[in-house]
Amino acid sequence: MKIPQHVAIILDGNGRWAKAKGMPRNYGHAQGAKNVERICEDAYHMGIKYLTVYAFSTENWRRSKDEVDALMGLLRSYMKTCVKTAKKNHMRVRVIGDKAGLAPDIQKSIADLERESAGQDGLNFTIAINYGSRDEIRRAVQKIAAEGIRPEHITEDVISEHLDTAGIPDPDLLIRTSGELRLSNYLMWQLAYTEFYFTDVPWPDFTKEELTKAIEKFNQRDRRYGGVEEE
Repeated sequence: MKIPQHVAIILDGNGRWAKAKGMPRNYGHAQGAKNVERICEDAYHMGIKYLTVYAFSTENWRRSKDEVDALMGLLRSYMKTCVKTAKKNHMRVRVIGDKAGLAPDIQKSIADLERESAGQDGLNFTIAINYGSRDEIRRAVQKIAAEGIRPEHITEDVISEHLDTAGIPDPDLLIRTSGELRLSNYLMWQLAYTEFYFTDVPWPDFTKEELTKAIEKFNQRDRRYGGVEEE
């Protein structure tokens, strides 16, 4: 079975999963965070080199204050424990998104985590926090303009180099859990030729076996990147 180099995941269904169990939404988010650690380890052992997850979008600020506060609390806790996890599992961690929109202590934790894990040579794990693809492209255009790059010199490569994901290959496979069939403003530039896999399984119940199913489906796809279909 061919293993995709880069898998991107939209972590969906935490709140609905918790509600179905008669628990508060924040319980679902906490269990979802624990599952991220498990899937990171599974992905590494399966041979996946890059894993990118959508943890908190620019639109998620519209949720209730209690839920946002709980999510930020989880994020603070995760950033600290992830330093040890990264060393244990030889994992390099990067965060994409508008970090300036996060609290100063979270920004510091992110910087510490990225610095401490920079030398690891195992799984390249990227977390999208306060991330929206349109916002990312807007910020990239602003950087290009600020550098005074002439319009005729702006190529696709130049744009890619100014995105948050610069230096990271585009995803081969996108997985979205919990049955929703949309991108939700996630990696829209990078997903141009990515294979999509949607599952009804909510994120807290997404296991190594479910990841294997997604990769098996990926192996059934004929990736032509816009080329002509062979007769």
